Amino acid sequence: MTATQSTADEARATIDPVTFQILRARLNGLVQEMQLSLFRTGFSTIIRESQDASCALLDPAGRVVAQHVVLPLHIGAFPACAKAVLDEYGDDLRPGDAYLINHTHLGGSPHAPDFFIICPIFIDGTLLGFAASMAHKGDIGGPVPGSCSAAATEIYNEGLHLPAVTYQRNYETIRDLERIIAANSRTPTVVVGDMRGQLGSVRLGERRMAEIAEKHGVDELLAYFRELLSVSEERVRAAVRSWPDATASAERYVDDDGINLDHSYKVHVTVTKTGDRISFDFTESDDQTSGAANIRPPLLRAACAYAVIALLGPQTWVNSGLLDAMDIVTRKGSVVDPHFPAAVNTYNPTVHAVVDALFEALSHIVPGRGRADGCASRSFVMSGGREPGTKKYVQYELFGGGTGARPDHDGVSGSSVNHTNGKIAPIEIVESEYPTRVLRCELIRDSAGAGRFRGGLGIRREYEVLEPARFSLRSTRHKIAPLGVDGGGEGTVGKLTINPGTPEERVLPSRYAELPLKVGDTFLLETPGGGGYGLPTERDPQRVLADVRNGYVSTAAAQATYGVVLTRSQEGLVVDTAATEAARAALTPIVTKEA
Repeated sequence: MTATQSTADEARATIDPVTFQILRARLNGLVQEMQLSLFRTGFSTIIRESQDASCALLDPAGRVVAQHVVLPLHIGAFPACAKAVLDEYGDDLRPGDAYLINHTHLGGSPHAPDFFIICPIFIDGTLLGFAASMAHKGDIGGPVPGSCSAAATEIYNEGLHLPAVTYQRNYETIRDLERIIAANSRTPTVVVGDMRGQLGSVRLGERRMAEIAEKHGVDELLAYFRELLSVSEERVRAAVRSWPDATASAERYVDDDGINLDHSYKVHVTVTKTGDRISFDFTESDDQTSGAANIRPPLLRAACAYAVIALLGPQTWVNSGLLDAMDIVTRKGSVVDPHFPAAVNTYNPTVHAVVDALFEALSHIVPGRGRADGCASRSFVMSGGREPGTKKYVQYELFGGGTGARPDHDGVSGSSVNHTNGKIAPIEIVESEYPTRVLRCELIRDSAGAGRFRGGLGIRREYEVLEPARFSLRSTRHKIAPLGVDGGGEGTVGKLTINPGTPEERVLPSRYAELPLKVGDTFLLETPGGGGYGLPTERDPQRVLADVRNGYVSTAAAQATYGVVLTRSQEGLVVDTAATEAARAALTPIVTKEA
């Protein structure tokens, strides 16, 4: 019997299965209530509309026991931040305390704008665990509005960094801390308002946990925590055990790091599955970058957990037990495990490269569960208010594009992909809160990678600037297209054009900091489409016809790429079967790429 099994058996002796399921459902529901509270009290659009935030319940050691997933990376960030708090205050935790940390190297925040707020939950003097939240802040200082400079070369260029500090003592807020943070922000009211919303959400979690403890007792809840983590690990191990023992490698490249624009850097993973254990080795990844494209191990671990969760299915329990069933190997000084004080604020493109490489490698171990690459992620920041009489603001927006196709489904269009699960802010909100006008928002025809199942389409969104502003971009896949699988085509790359169609037209690189914009300037953001899966000539001609009718595929691409010839009849466009058979025979390659 393994140590893990022994621990699980001991836990099961103290809590019955019915109570276990009741507590699991109740705590998951509690986390959802915390998140809804945070989303509805957030001052910023990034929290209120895009929902760039998560809440969780942790055990006394800081391990996640309940997290209703909004942002999967936070499953790795929460324990790392909690550890930093416990290292600093573990011997001095008190009821009524609350703590804050955003330091990317001392804690686990993906980047400094992600504030982690946590409060201990005491029941009759016993530490039951913690309620915690993590949420993005629109601006915490630094040289560039939004605190996400694409030109950063160390964390000191990325805004205010706080180690684990006390935010409340005996339920009394330490106003000096809020004043320091406010003094460093271009939008102090919004940032402090968001912090207080986070604090309210964790206090809500504290109250609800006290209600649950009143019914079930501290001992039963602590036994539940132990069993949950043990059983979660066991469930992952059981699934992994059913996979064949194998080793597979894959790699992906990211456009650049914002500093060396001519150099694309590599993320490489070797996955080894033996028995009930799975290992992810990233030692062959490139060295850490000069720019802000590095990621730290807590995010790397979360990315691996995310990929495993995706393979196991929607019934997977999301908690720290997942992390105990896998090994992560890195090389210190690499892009996935950089030395302090490496810049990390534009981390997301690198995590997407990690996830895409993981899925390719795992597809060789778990056949039939692969998928093509998606659009990755991007955001822009536009700030104004420096000129007299103008509104002070930081406009921070997230954008998706096309997801990669799967063996039996088309990709999703105009969506977030992989671990970036935030929402695109509605036009009505953007125009009502910021001095900008959205001129158009549409799917991009022919942007999806062709295949038996095509990728999702990218989006095109164009803005007009109504007041002088400063513009920054954090993006990727402007040079390196999303890959297709098993003969599927690549998705299109992204693009950001300033003043398109005018003599002042200018195309920005995927990462750019501090471009001044004047009244009347426009910028056009085009996001990548997802890769395709399978040969385009194997796609059902009727599905190609439907795509043409819906405006997803042009008639020219239908024939040139899919070999589907369309003609007009009294019913409108229809498939010319004979011409299609001839066109496809001419297009079918002799040798096809295997998945």
